[in-house]
Amino acid sequence: MSWIKIGFFLSVLFLLAAACSTSPKIKNTDGQKVRLTMLAWGNPAEVKVYQRALDAFEKENPYIEVKLVPVPGDQYEQKLLTQLQESRGPDVFYAYEPTIARLIGAKQVQPLGEFLNSDASDVKAEDFPEGLWGPAKRDGEIYGVTPDSNPMVMYYNKKVFKEAGVKTPQEYYDEGKWNWDAFEEVTSKLKAAGKQGYIAENWWAHWYSWVWSNGGQIFDEQGKYVLDHNEKGKEAFSFMYDMVKKGNAVYLGSLPKGQGADAMFMSNQVGMLAAGRWLEPLFSQNKSLDFDYIYWPSNTGKNEPVAIPVAYVAVNKNSPHVQEAMKLAAFYVSVKGQEARLVEGGNAMGTLAAADESIKKKATIEHSSYLTEGCNIGHAHGSALAYDAQVPGLNSDITETIDRMFLGKQDAAATIEKLNQIISKAVK
Repeated sequence: MSWIKIGFFLSVLFLLAAACSTSPKIKNTDGQKVRLTMLAWGNPAEVKVYQRALDAFEKENPYIEVKLVPVPGDQYEQKLLTQLQESRGPDVFYAYEPTIARLIGAKQVQPLGEFLNSDASDVKAEDFPEGLWGPAKRDGEIYGVTPDSNPMVMYYNKKVFKEAGVKTPQEYYDEGKWNWDAFEEVTSKLKAAGKQGYIAENWWAHWYSWVWSNGGQIFDEQGKYVLDHNEKGKEAFSFMYDMVKKGNAVYLGSLPKGQGADAMFMSNQVGMLAAGRWLEPLFSQNKSLDFDYIYWPSNTGKNEPVAIPVAYVAVNKNSPHVQEAMKLAAFYVSVKGQEARLVEGGNAMGTLAAADESIKKKATIEHSSYLTEGCNIGHAHGSALAYDAQVPGLNSDITETIDRMFLGKQDAAATIEKLNQIISKAVK
């Protein structure tokens, strides 16, 4: 009888321990599949990249089915915000840097810290570089995780350069002369040959990359606004303005609706454009397109930091399947998820060392090393040097102001003065 009592006592202890466990219970036991939706932006080639990771996840978790819902980039944020206000938004979604800050403030995203530290997660928070958390980490809690990183480089169309008889950016770089003067010279010659030299775009990764390439700052290492007295930063705004005004660059926002930078590049209308690796899958599918990367032109005699666009994978706090959604998010950003998406014809670089090593071994573009260097020395939006993403709404106000400059409605000096007013008020 004593052994029976001991056995019963141990059984009770085991059941109590299981009941008190904080490990998320995610395994389906009723035979019904859990169906999740994931919202993401991207061109058709990128969507195929995302799907590879979802296929790998479903293979490991056969009781969960994931539907990928792609949305064009220019419509994405509005659709995401609208859906999250409804009773059933996406379970898992991509979010831009300023967007994640806004959603955290609105308490619409699920905290992930506890889950990432549990045995149910395929990755741990400490596996990621601290500098990439940006606005997704607040007051010690994690609300989104970077699935990859996309340091800015310039793509150049070798055919356009060759037909125009213009020396390539790589040739200037090899001579130690890939600076703003060389950029202006190249774009002038391409323009004279009847081509567009460069597509100027109006978003944070472009402004900061130009400013840093001149040794300038908009915000300093402590996140303090300094453009009002930073002469190198002011010079960068003048240069951006002059390139569009002179016609060396064409402003994407001034082109007819539907005319995209990637289409112009592939149709040999333009010599250069700037982006991360996300255009590589699309460009690589075009067998007649001959292109390469070049690092951002620098005025300091060395490669300066570039902007590193990152996205955050986040979980809808109101999802009816929060535990399964967190399981999906963790897998998607893990080494397994990154390798599934990025090794073969990927659209970004990794954020985990093991995944990045696998990506570099399979690189097919001649100078992919510029992406690696950008990862090593660049900065994400929401870091101290690109602090505006930490302040909800500020990035939109800055974008609107710079748009007026690119459209020729105000010069660089007036733009800087307006930025002084907007940013100084926002970051008090």
